[in-house]
Parts: sequence; structure tokens; C-alpha cells
Amino acid sequence: RFNERQPIGTAAQSLDDKDYKEPPPAPLFEPGELTSWSFYRAGIAEFMATFLFLYITVLTVMGVVKDKTKCTTVGIQGIAWAFGGMIFALVYCTAGISGGHINPAVTFGLFLARKLSLTRAVFYMVMQCLGAICGAGVVKGFYGKTNYELLNG
Repeated sequence: RFNERQPIGTAAQSLDDKDYKEPPPAPLFEPGELTSWSFYRAGIAEFMATFLFLYITVLTVMGVVKDKTKCTTVGIQGIAWAFGGMIFALVYCTAGISGGHINPAVTFGLFLARKLSLTRAVFYMVMQCLGAICGAGVVKGFYGKTNYELLNG
């Protein structure tokens, strides 16, 4: 596509069209989505990803807070690895199904950029919030109310 005699570093500065095509904006409301299995499968994926993210990360933080010395636990760096590792793994697993948003703020941003319909965005955000509530609720159920509050759950 580019001339071989073109100076180094000037390929991106050509006046040609872009080398990719931007998809058209998503419609505001798409009623056909409500009858599609992939729509519900994507919502379930967002629920499970948010559930697992909250479950693992809250348990990691509470495990560090539980001990008197941070040397016997994973420590602050372990918490960072737990958060980063969970985001990496869950986005990788759900990217092909739902886009791997995991966070309602990401979903809202993609809605504002017209990458998602309002129907899908609201459904994702509801499923993400339910997943977060369930993830924290399971941790609270395992630890009990008093231990959960003592460990800043």
C-alpha cells in the first residue's frame, strides 16, 4: 500500500482513508435482542464475571486484614495481583460472549459511545449489580455477620 521510497515514520501520516472501518452506531432500542439467546447468555456471563470478581477480591482483602502481621498473608502486593489477575482472567473469558465489561461504568461508557443499545446496556448493568451483591453476600454468608463486619467486609 505504501511506496517503498517513503521516508521512515511517515506511513501513519498519509492522507488516505483509515485502514479500518468503524461499525455503525448501535440503535437505541433493539426489540429483537429480547428474544435472542445470545442476549441472555451475555447477561449471565456478566453476572458470573462480576460475582467471581467480587467474591475472590473481597476474600483476599479480608484474608489480609484478618492476620495481625502482613508477612503471613499475601500482603498488599497479593491484593493487587488478585485484582489484576481476576480482571485479566474474567475479561479474557467473557470478551467473546459479552465484551468483558464486568463494571457498570464500562458498560455505561460504551453505551454513551453508541457501542451498545440501551436495552443491552441496562440489562448488563442490572446483571453486574446483581453479581456484585451476590458475590459480597456469599462472602458474608461464609464469614458470618460479625466476622464480616470485623474484617471490614
